[in-house]
Amino acid sequence: MTEPSVAPRARTSAAVVQERLRVLLVEDDEGDAFLVRELLSEAEAPFDLVVATTLGEAKTKMAGVHCILLDLGLPDAEGIDGLRKLLAVAGSAAVCVLTGRSDEHLGVAAVAEGAQDYLVKGQVDGVLLTRSLRYAVERKRADENAQRLREVELRQAESARLERGLLPQPLMSTEAVQVHTVYRSGRAMGLLGGDFFDVVQIGDDRLHVIVGDVCGHGVDEAALGVELRVAWRALVLAGVSDDQVLGSLEQVLMSERRAREVFATVATAVLDLPGNRATVRLAGHPPPVLLSGGRAEPVDARPGIVLGVRPKPAPPTELELAGDDWSLLMYTDGLIEGHTGVGAERLDVDGLCALLDEPAARGVPLPALPAWLVGQAEQANGGPLADDVAMLLISRGSGR
Repeated sequence: MTEPSVAPRARTSAAVVQERLRVLLVEDDEGDAFLVRELLSEAEAPFDLVVATTLGEAKTKMAGVHCILLDLGLPDAEGIDGLRKLLAVAGSAAVCVLTGRSDEHLGVAAVAEGAQDYLVKGQVDGVLLTRSLRYAVERKRADENAQRLREVELRQAESARLERGLLPQPLMSTEAVQVHTVYRSGRAMGLLGGDFFDVVQIGDDRLHVIVGDVCGHGVDEAALGVELRVAWRALVLAGVSDDQVLGSLEQVLMSERRAREVFATVATAVLDLPGNRATVRLAGHPPPVLLSGGRAEPVDARPGIVLGVRPKPAPPTELELAGDDWSLLMYTDGLIEGHTGVGAERLDVDGLCALLDEPAARGVPLPALPAWLVGQAEQANGGPLADDVAMLLISRGSGR
């Protein structure tokens, strides 16, 4: 039985659509300019050629140019010096040098100065010229991408160093309480803020803790946050009176900030471990939340003014920590400023306490509780929180 003939599959060739490039030729010799135009026309290259006879004229024609083809002998720009002047204003345009046979060595020097390529007059045809210009454009783009990547890597390394400065290892040896921390950068918006925390034990029975937030976002704010945290640790270790620590910290803030409108909010607590009590001070900061007896409630602490506006001592609030099972949650406002999915309503302190009172929260191990809270806040917000979040959870016994 004869097999039915099968027609060969039709082959389709998809032509590669090349990007149309705008080329600026800086050449004062009409003959050479005519030759370049003819070479591009001969190769049927998708280029739009613009000609300038001087460097001054070229500067007025650079809008939208992808590549600049530069002669090294212009009336107002000669040799490598002329190339340097052009590179200074070329922006993202690639630069190719067009040299004569007698100054070919200048072409090599031109590439060392930053040109993408060099071409020798009389030694190129249309295909080679087209390829050289297109390769030069791609090399320039690759160089710019590599530079941008390097800048991103440097910023990430800088941010990592700052974050390490903002979030130190607790300086404590006691086993009477446990400290659990979490820090979540507001990187969904590419932000680095000045949130910070620290824990320092003095003697056998006193634990000093701080959580703070420098207003704004960026490297300056993060660096200031590091300075404040280090200054606070130094003041505590030096034995400065608790009543004077925040005042001294405010002096550091006011002398180191980049602008008068920069301020910081902080919450501090000094825990008397044998006495099972704490002294809380708030400087424009949201109050800690106390978990005890199966309930989560904000500490009724007397509020003080933010640091950096009008020097005034933050009033102390004495807090009795009943029993041997409790936790004190200290946090920055990035945790409670996210939306709850109900109009413009935000989580706020009451919403945070409600989260902690949920049955699901009681089943979360204490070390994982801060991260769980961030996850719940992000879920309610419908996405990552815009601001940084720093949290300290100081726990005794079962923590609840």
